[in-house]
Amino acid sequence: MKRRSAIRDLILIAGGITILPSFQNKPGKASLALKNMDISADQEKLLAEIASTIIPKTATPGAKELGSHLFALKMLDDCYEKEDQQIFLTGLKALDEVTKKRFQRSFMRCTPAQREKILLSVENKETFPPEVFSFYEIMKAKTLQGYMTSKYVVLNITKYEIIPSVPYNGYYRVKNLNVNGRQL
Repeated sequence: MKRRSAIRDLILIAGGITILPSFQNKPGKASLALKNMDISADQEKLLAEIASTIIPKTATPGAKELGSHLFALKMLDDCYEKEDQQIFLTGLKALDEVTKKRFQRSFMRCTPAQREKILLSVENKETFPPEVFSFYEIMKAKTLQGYMTSKYVVLNITKYEIIPSVPYNGYYRVKNLNVNGRQL
């Protein structure tokens, strides 16, 4: 009986050691696995707040709730050149630095009105580093694309139809159909 207990305990310990790394919370890594970019969890949260400022939550879910910022990151990682990815990350940092200078706090700690004000000033091409404009252009475009192609929006807001027209009626009676000289 002792040998069975020892083998069982050994298997449980080996299994626990194998599974243990998956339970560790890595605070520095983002939740999305990217191949070409290295994004921290703080940067991911910042992008979520920027997306939430672009499309806020109302009666319908906002961009943050639908994960549009994750869509933007994945598209940037898969479809953009390395230079554009670097400009995006540089623009993200520069936007946060400019926000700290204007409001004496980071973008994350700003009120929704202050966040909206800073993004509107980027939209209006006020004095910012050029990387901020490139970052905002990509972020806004991909946030809108991710939001509009999300499952929630497609099924509940735009009411997707496979063939957009009058619904198909298989029992519609055709009158006066003439095929090869025969009246049907």
